[in-house]
Amino acid sequence: MPQSLTHTQLVELADRFGTPLYVYHAEKIKEQYEKLTEGFSSLDSRFFFACKALTNINILKYIHSLGCGIDCSSINEVKLALHAGIPEEKILYTSNGISFAEIEEAVQSGVHINIDSLSNLEKFGKKYGNTYPVGVRLRPNILAGGNLKISTGHEKSKFGIPIDQLDLLKGIVAENSIRIKTLHIHTGSDIKDADVFVHGIKVLSELVSHFPDLEVIDLGGGFKVPYEPEDEETDIAFIADKLKKYLETHLFNKGRTFQLWFEPGKYLVSECGYLITQVNVLKDNGVQIFAGINSGLNHLIRPMMYDAYHHIVNLSNPHAEEKVYTVTGYICETDTFATDRLLHEVREGDYLVLYNAGAYGFEMSSNYNSRYKPAEVLVKEGDAFLIRRRDEFEDLLKNQITVV
Repeated sequence: MPQSLTHTQLVELADRFGTPLYVYHAEKIKEQYEKLTEGFSSLDSRFFFACKALTNINILKYIHSLGCGIDCSSINEVKLALHAGIPEEKILYTSNGISFAEIEEAVQSGVHINIDSLSNLEKFGKKYGNTYPVGVRLRPNILAGGNLKISTGHEKSKFGIPIDQLDLLKGIVAENSIRIKTLHIHTGSDIKDADVFVHGIKVLSELVSHFPDLEVIDLGGGFKVPYEPEDEETDIAFIADKLKKYLETHLFNKGRTFQLWFEPGKYLVSECGYLITQVNVLKDNGVQIFAGINSGLNHLIRPMMYDAYHHIVNLSNPHAEEKVYTVTGYICETDTFATDRLLHEVREGDYLVLYNAGAYGFEMSSNYNSRYKPAEVLVKEGDAFLIRRRDEFEDLLKNQITVV
């Protein structure tokens, strides 16, 4: 199974569809999903793609075709999943800081729901009582992940109900006869340490006895994918083995078993994605050489927002002598993709590709500076399909109302 698209394929796609261009490789998504299912094959597990990473409905349909469910962070993501044909029993809605109206709409849709605040749980109980099984998202006080901005389980995080508020939680559940089906935690992203997941399940296992209707232990996502050349991917089989050993010796031996749920996002789609750009201009200021490309933080904000690394290759001149460049965007703001990066000699007009662009690339894009959003292409079984057209000028105006 091919793990990546070749340079020649990427150049052909750039020539055919123009740049900047997002390209997604379906077989890479399948490869990642099979790592999860094979790695956790010894445990009763279900996976829900955290679609906030990439919500193009063609991606949702393809991931569902592999057998994966869809995890949603907003009611509109729930609507997109339903629109894509995913049945409600394969959709999970994990809310954060939202109005209760969104939860009501999720109930009407019939999807699985995790609630992350005592306030909304109490409102839920008063309206639905024990008629609709629900999950609660807990804050485990675990600091994990590659960047504090994507670490969600620590004691200062806004996410989840703090575990030290267990008595308040139990009181709301008892008063309203709420059926707690799922205990959920999510500690962060870019996690490769198996002990983080084991620690998480230890925290939850201590709470199991308080919830007699419990069926699911949900450990969220956060599996790491390699961005920099020396990075290592999360060893899924190793994590599964450690979790299984803990569960068999500390929890499942007490007469109760639970299904494990996970919500991988970046792990499924990061490596499938490429952002192909073209060099607009070279500027040598005597200290460094800038390669200014026809994209910017409006298309890929991760380097500016998270200091994220994306591997960059010159597709047009791959065998030339290497030089040091700073790759910048065309946004009227500090807009840097890479600083002092060693690349094969770059010329104006060359195609540069940024790797690992499938997760939180197009999904976090904008029309900042009134720039157009790029097109999206899906490559599946060797064929390329346009799955989103490039913006045109009319797209900048479509929701504006002229009153003066």
